[in-house]
This record gives sequence, C-alpha cells and structure tokens, in this order.
Amino acid sequence: MRRAALCAAAALLAAPARAAPVSQVFLVQNSGWMEPFFSDPASQYKALVAEVVLAAARPGDALLLAAFNQSLPGAPSPRALLAETVARDTQRAHVTAALNGLDTAQKPGGAALADTDLGEAVGAAIGTALNHRAGLVWLFTNNKNSPNNDQATARRNRDFYQLIHQGADITKALAFPLRMPVKGARYSANGLMVYVFAIHAEGARELDALLRSGRLQKVITEAPARLKPLDQDTVTLAPTKVEDAPGVAFSMGADGMLRADVQADARAPTAKIHWRLVNAMYPYTIVSASLAARSVLAGEDRPIALGVERVSALAPGASLPLASLMQLPVARLPGKWSGAAIAAAGSAVVLLGSIEVRLGEQRLELSQGFRQRMAALFPGDPLPDIFTPPSQVQGSRALLPIEVRVHYGMAPLLALIGAGFALLGALAALAVGLTRGRTVLLTVEGELRTVSTRAGMRQPIFDQAGRRVAELHTTLFGHTLTDLREGAQVRLGR
Repeated sequence: MRRAALCAAAALLAAPARAAPVSQVFLVQNSGWMEPFFSDPASQYKALVAEVVLAAARPGDALLLAAFNQSLPGAPSPRALLAETVARDTQRAHVTAALNGLDTAQKPGGAALADTDLGEAVGAAIGTALNHRAGLVWLFTNNKNSPNNDQATARRNRDFYQLIHQGADITKALAFPLRMPVKGARYSANGLMVYVFAIHAEGARELDALLRSGRLQKVITEAPARLKPLDQDTVTLAPTKVEDAPGVAFSMGADGMLRADVQADARAPTAKIHWRLVNAMYPYTIVSASLAARSVLAGEDRPIALGVERVSALAPGASLPLASLMQLPVARLPGKWSGAAIAAAGSAVVLLGSIEVRLGEQRLELSQGFRQRMAALFPGDPLPDIFTPPSQVQGSRALLPIEVRVHYGMAPLLALIGAGFALLGALAALAVGLTRGRTVLLTVEGELRTVSTRAGMRQPIFDQAGRRVAELHTTLFGHTLTDLREGAQVRLGR
C-alpha cells in the first residue's frame, strides 16, 4: 500500500465511532539493517511482532500495522500492511498474513537496501495515523537510526530520544531490550528493541491497564526499561510494621491502597510506620536525592517526619528501610455521636487521602547491569550513553493512596433507638393523659358534688343560687381551685 493507504488508516483510527477504544499503531522496521531478522531461518522477528499485536490489541480496538524504513520518492514510509478493527476470531490470521509478505526493503531504482529513520516513523504514527489523538505506538527496531545512510548513529539516536523526552504528545514511554541472535548474508545481530509510546493521558492509562492485565508479560518476559516519565511514580512504599498506634491497624490492599482501620475510641495522635522504599525506576539507579513526605487526609495537610532525609546508591528494584512518624487526624474524625457515626453503626466511615513522597535534587544514572545487558545485545551501539535522563529531570514524586476506615460499634445506635422508644412512650402517655376523662369530688356550701373533667379543662363552679364561686383547673398532675369568690365555701373532696 502507498501513503494513501496510511491516510485511509488514519481516517479509520480518527473516526468518531472509534472514540472509546484506544487506537494502536505497530511499526515494524524492515530497513537494510534488519536484513538478518528477515533472512535467518531461525529468526523469531515476525512471530514476536504477531504475538505482541495479539496480546496488546483488544476486540474493538482500531489497529494499524505498518512497515517502516526511510521515506523516499516512490517509496513512502511508513507503509500500511493492515488497518482494521480487531475481531477476535480473525485477528491472528490477518496479522500473520500481513507479516508473511514483508521483507527487507530496497531503495527505489536499485539494489541498495533502505535506510532507517526512527523519528520519521514515530512522528508519522503520532501525527498522521493517530492525528495527535490518544493511543499507543509500538516500534520494533534493531535500534540503528541512520537516515540517508548516516553513520553517526549516536547523534541520530540522540535526536530520537530528544523526540521521546521532549515530545508533548508522548506521555509515557517504555523500552523492552530483547535477546534475538540472528545472522544473515550481510549482517548479524544479537537483539532488538521493542518500544511502546503512550500518547496523551488516556494512552498512558491504557498502557498501565495492559501491563496490569499480564497479557503482554506472557509474550515479553523482560522488565520494561522506563524512558518517560522520570518524575512520577519513581518509588513505591510498602508498610512493614506499625508502632505506638493503639486502636489503629494498617494493611496494604492488592490494589496498592494503604488502609488504616481505626476504632472509634482511638485517640493516638501519631503512628510510627516502618516502610520499604523501593526504587521503581528500572533501569536507573538513584545516585542521590533528598526525601520529604506529607499526608493529605480529612482536609488536613501534614508533614510526615522521616527517619532519613536522603537516599543514595539505590539500585532499580532495591529497597531502603524507612521509618516515619505520621500524625493521624483523629480530631477531625467524626465523633461517635455524630450523624456520620450513627449512620455507619456496625460498619465504617471511609475517608480517602494520600501520602506523597518527594525526591529533590535527584541524580539518576543507568545501572551497571543494564549497561552490560545493552552492550551484549547491541555491541558497539552508543545507546547506553544516550539513555541518560534529561538534565531538567531533577525531582520526582510518588503518591500512595490511603484509605482510613473509622469503625463504630452499635452502642450509640442502640442508645439512640432506646431513647427514641422512651420518647415515644412518653408521648403516648401524654396523649392518654390528655384525653382520659376524670372525676373529682367537690364540696360546695356543704353539698357534695361529682364533677366530670379532663386534663387541660377549666370549669366554673356555681353555688345553689347560681352564682359563680370558683373555677376548677385540671392538669395531668391533679386539680386546683382558682378564682375563689370571697366568703364562698368551696373545697376539693368531702
């Protein structure tokens, strides 16, 4: 297919109907330097590409598989091999058929083998195929960047890495150096590199989800080397022990969430937590960096006192024991008589927050183990020297989400329920008392009378001559005579 095919694929990837699935572009190098990967009968190059495509692309994804070398008049690059929406039942056959016909490319009008331009290929994938939209760009290469047969591959590789580190579209970049010894009629090689570039934040989320799923690790068992970013998620924290925190229990969830289970009556203002601080920036050694930490929880932003203030010579994957004094926002937690506590009786009130660790004055360098591995896979290649992180990356941070669950017993709720029933009983007694009829005995001028009344009533009392001589006032608590006429002979009872 010609450039028109690539443009047609770009239209497919950019179509509004494809807005939900993340589009993926797979760039397969077939320049002259790749000759042994195509001519050696034992080469696993095409099989590796096919398995990565099948592992990475999910049904419904918009997929573009393209070969690349260097674009020349009459020989466009990249050149689309397959452009379609992934369907599970036909995908393997389509990818295999597209790769079967691929061979080492030649320059137009002669037998000279095609040169390589890594930057051109990645730029076309981002700008044309994805149209600067979110997605993943995969690059399969022997890592020799030599447009126009330029032998200054070190400088060309620097240009390529500058595109990675300074390209605004590339949010995350990983590299997988793989051992694949091949020998052809002209060249031989020990290995190749698989790059994946996440475009924009959505692409980074899709790449993280792919790595979490484990699908890619079934094909590529090597750990990915991080190229970008080098200022985020550089370390991880894992709690190992908690001291001086009665009523507080810490645990680490499978999702990486730190959980603190707090009893409602806990009043420990601080907790001494022992951690393992792990360097998560393979293949970089943290030569030196300052350490600082803080917690943001229940509306409070508090510093965390650390047992050490600097880290040095921390190899990738290595850990450093770290003690910290963390102040829990007990005063800001809901009281046991609060509405939140009553509503959560028998369960817990959940508060979300985070612990942030900052590395300042950060100095990174490639680990010796990685340098040795790269030298074995790419002998004479200047890659390890240009794998050095950009000078402007001098700080980084890592966030550890924390979930505080405050557990409340049933006693406050039961007490509240009891109080409610008592109030209802009192109201019922009041209603009965107000409506129940009563009789009272009165003696008026020696005459015994029986008067019917009820609480709240005021009744006038008359003598035998019909004159008003008093008023009978009835309450819940008894009867009283008021407004007595002077000289009248009226009393309660006989």
